Amino acid sequence: MNGFKAIAMAALGLMLIGSATSKSIAGDEPWDDPAYRKDIPATQAVSRPEPGKSGWHLWMKHHEDRKRWVADRQVDLLMIGDSITFRWSRDGHKVWDEYYSRRNGCNIGSSGDWTKHMLWHFQHGGLDGLKEKNPKLVVLMIGTNNAGEPAEVAYGILALLKELRARLPDSKILLLGIFPRGAEPTNGLRVRNNRVNEIIRKYADGKIVHWLDLGQVFLDEAGNLDHELMPDGVHPREKGFRAWAEAMEPTIKRLMEEK
Repeated sequence: MNGFKAIAMAALGLMLIGSATSKSIAGDEPWDDPAYRKDIPATQAVSRPEPGKSGWHLWMKHHEDRKRWVADRQVDLLMIGDSITFRWSRDGHKVWDEYYSRRNGCNIGSSGDWTKHMLWHFQHGGLDGLKEKNPKLVVLMIGTNNAGEPAEVAYGILALLKELRARLPDSKILLLGIFPRGAEPTNGLRVRNNRVNEIIRKYADGKIVHWLDLGQVFLDEAGNLDHELMPDGVHPREKGFRAWAEAMEPTIKRLMEEK
């Protein structure tokens, strides 16, 4: 990266951070900010596989499947994310059945998605089946696949929050911090994700959007990743999904107003 580009990227990052985390004059939340940028890559919806790129050729079928799932079911708990969330249906399926089946849970995680891909899903009917039956709670964690500076990734997450608020106005949202990745605290992607989390935690107002960072669940005292829970450095195994569910359970119960 040359000097001019580095300066430009830094300036964009500062602008996005300021825009996405500040309140408007009217006191609105970040997703209602009139300064919201619609003309930047972070807020542009893109389907997969992207033109000129290789990718998951069944993604569009998965898009249609997810539309049908939410339309055909009673959904009280909706989980949204990338492959980490998607794998609830693989390594985590036993834990899912134990914790979320009785809550009418539905998982629309999509392996390999960036925020822009999930945004496309939302904007092309992905949530339409929930229009008359908003879930009690939406759990959102995404961003680890995104390229770009922390402020850009965070703004992509803000774009998803904006869509969720518009399309599911009666749902509470639990925004999870992006999970740690890489074996050690100095891992570059771990550091980047931590910086994203520092930004997006400010999106929570404690009324509509609620924040929960479960990162420590997957780390030892020195901050190293517990490979018993996350052997590939990114995705939990069954034991990791159980640790995730147990740590999230009190918040799920409170936000779903269970006794």
